[in-house]
Amino acid sequence: MSFRLAAYAVCTQDERVLLARCVSPAGESNWTLPGGRVEHGEDPFDAVIREFAEETGFDAVVECLLGVDSRVIPAAERHVAGMFSHQNVGIYYRVLIASGQLRPEPNGETAESVWTPIRDVAHLRRSSLVDIGLSLARTVPATGHVAPVPVGGLIQH
Repeated sequence: MSFRLAAYAVCTQDERVLLARCVSPAGESNWTLPGGRVEHGEDPFDAVIREFAEETGFDAVVECLLGVDSRVIPAAERHVAGMFSHQNVGIYYRVLIASGQLRPEPNGETAESVWTPIRDVAHLRRSSLVDIGLSLARTVPATGHVAPVPVGGLIQH
């Protein structure tokens, strides 16, 4: 089983959420939250600020920790054939924009970041972590643990 520790930013304003559109090497688009892998020795708090800046062009301030989600994606549900099951541990933070200007990630996987009406998210081909982050932002569970979020429809792993 593979493993990934990642930090994700939930940035909302006026019933909109800032989403990043990633493009795979095969040219497939998928919407996700800004964020990504926590590097060895890096604090997840610092990782979410770094990743948010890299992917959106904005400098962020962490407002609060929303919670942690740990999920195992079975090998059969992964996009890459022949891969093992994968565990993703996501640490979700609510962030506010401090400064900067919206732009695509230079030399990266993020083609663009877009303010998206929250009501339109359900119609997007998106990563399951978008729904997890929005669920945490809505409920802000006291324990910081997100209840299982159903995965289906246009959601991708």
